[in-house]
Amino acid sequence: MKARDLRELGAAELDQKIREMSQELNDMRIKHQSGAGVEKPVRMRTMRHEIARMKTVQAEREAK
Repeated sequence: MKARDLRELGAAELDQKIREMSQELNDMRIKHQSGAGVEKPVRMRTMRHEIARMKTVQAEREAK
């Protein structure tokens, strides 16, 4: 999701998305570390980037 799309979301929606993505990433990390394997390991990297993008938008709002 692009930053411009994230800026259109409300504060509660953005917070909810961050929590959901963080939980999904955590689950993927646990699977990966246990040796079960993850279908698309590159997805973990993109999720980290998306979460960082969301947190950046959230921090911009708090700074105003």
